[in-house]
Amino acid sequence: MNRLARRALNTFAVPQDLDAVTYRDQAGENPDAVGVSEDSVNAIWRSVERLYRTGTHPGMQLSVRHRGEQILHRSIGHAAGNGPRDSRHSVKVPMTTGTPVCYFSASKAVTALLIHILVEQGRVNLLDPVSYYCPEFAQGGKRTITIHQILSHRGGIPAIPRGTPIDVLWQTDEIWRLLCEAEPVEVDGTRVAYHAITGGYVLQRVLEKVTGETIEAFLDTHIRQPMGMKWFTYGMSSEQVHELALTYATGPTPRFPVSWIVNRALGGDIRTVEQVVNDPRFQEAVIPAGNLCGTAEEMGRFFQMMLNGGVWEGKRICDPMTIRRITQQYGSLQIDRTMMIPMRFSAGLMLGGNPVGLWGPQSRHAFGHVGLINKFCWADSARDISVSLLNTGLPIFAHQLPALARFVYTVCREFPLRPENQRPLFAV
Repeated sequence: MNRLARRALNTFAVPQDLDAVTYRDQAGENPDAVGVSEDSVNAIWRSVERLYRTGTHPGMQLSVRHRGEQILHRSIGHAAGNGPRDSRHSVKVPMTTGTPVCYFSASKAVTALLIHILVEQGRVNLLDPVSYYCPEFAQGGKRTITIHQILSHRGGIPAIPRGTPIDVLWQTDEIWRLLCEAEPVEVDGTRVAYHAITGGYVLQRVLEKVTGETIEAFLDTHIRQPMGMKWFTYGMSSEQVHELALTYATGPTPRFPVSWIVNRALGGDIRTVEQVVNDPRFQEAVIPAGNLCGTAEEMGRFFQMMLNGGVWEGKRICDPMTIRRITQQYGSLQIDRTMMIPMRFSAGLMLGGNPVGLWGPQSRHAFGHVGLINKFCWADSARDISVSLLNTGLPIFAHQLPALARFVYTVCREFPLRPENQRPLFAV
C-alpha cells in the first residue's frame, strides 16, 4: 500500500517480509499432542497475517488451545514505533508473546468472575440491590438496581455523566460519587445497554465493601497467583508501565452515525480514546471494566480454566456451578441500546449463538468478551477451544472487519463441533 493510501486509511506501513516481524513460541506450541494438523495451524495463522496486512493493528498476539493444549502461540508486528503517525525514525519495539497488552473491555470477564466467586463464598447474592451493600448508591432512583443487572448490562447507568472530565476515570472516589448521584435511564432491567466503563466501578465497590480488601488483592489471591500469571493485573506498576504495548487509533476517522455510537459508548472520539489509554495515569490506575493487562496466553489460560470447570493444572479456582452461573444466558437476543447491535449476554460475558453469533457459526456454547471492538477472547466448549487474539489498533468499523470475521470463521472451521449432537464438553 503506497503512502497516500496509507494516509487516507490511517494505517501503518506493513513490512514486506512478515517472517521478519513474527515471533513464535515453538516450545509453547504442541498441536501434535492433540491431533491438530499443520494445515489447520497454518490456516489459522494465515488468517491472522491477513488481518495484520490491513495495516490497522501495529502489533498482534495469538494464543489458541484445543483440548487443553496450546497449539498456536505467536505474535506479529511491533509493540511501539510503527503506528500510522510514527516517523520512519521512531524506535520500533518488537511485539513478542510476552509483551503485556491492555485487554480493555475483555477485563470485564475477569472482574465478573471475581463477583461470582463472592457468590460461591456466600458473601453476596446477585439478586440483591447494589444499595444493600453500598447504601449511597440508592441516590437518584437506583435503590432497586441489582448486582445481576450491572453484570448483564441492564443496570441503567451505561455511561458516565456527560461533561465529566476524562481524568476522573482514574479518580476512584470521585467516579463513585458521580455514579451514586447519577440518575438511571431505567431501573427495571428489561433493556440491554452496554456499560462500557461504569459497571466495573460498581462491582469494585461492592467487592471491596464485603471483603475489606482491594480488588487487586482479591484478583491476586483467587486467580493471578493460583494460575501462575506474570501480568494479569489492573493497570501496570509505574516501574513496569514502559513494557506495556502502545495503542493506536487506526483506520478512517468514524463519521456519523458511527461516531455518535463511539462517543455514546466510550465517552469521546477515537483520538481522545487513544490519548487516554496511552496516558500513564490510565495505565497505572485500577479500572475494573477496562484496563486489565496481560498477554494473549494469559487470557487464553483464564478461559481454558473456565472450560475445565474452574480448574487449572489441578488447582481449584472456582466451583463448576460458578462456571455454569457466569455462562448462563440471561434474557433473549436484543438490540443493545449502546452499541446498536444485537447481543446476547450472561451475567458478565458475551455469548455466541446459532446459527451464527459473535463467536462464529453454530457458537451457542461459546462465551467470552471483546475488548475495544478488535480484541477477541473466548472459549467454545462444543469445540473444546480457548482463543485469545490481542491487537494494538483501534479501527472502528473499518476495512479490517472482513479479515477479523474471517479469522473467527477460520477458527470455527478448523475445530468442528463435537459429533455427539453438538453437546458441549462442559455443560453450560
